[in-house]
Amino acid sequence: MKTLASLLGALTIAAMLASCGPDMKTINAAGDKAEADATKAEASAQAAEQSAGQADAAARQAENAASGAEDAVRRANDAVSRLEAAFSTSVTK
Repeated sequence: MKTLASLLGALTIAAMLASCGPDMKTINAAGDKAEADATKAEASAQAAEQSAGQADAAARQAENAASGAEDAVRRANDAVSRLEAAFSTSVTK
């Protein structure tokens, strides 16, 4: 009876180890894949931050260009006003 109980105990332990073996490989593979995905996600996040910085710089540059264009329009309007005034003065003389 002792021998049969020992044999059944050993068989049970062997069955448990055999059933856990492939699952551990699957668990390890899933862990490795998750780690690789996390690394890719981190690289993507860094690339997104760099792109955001570049977009911010481009927006500042566009804003500066727009301000320069507005200044040019004001100067042109001033010049037109002065020409109109000069013309008006010369016509009335």
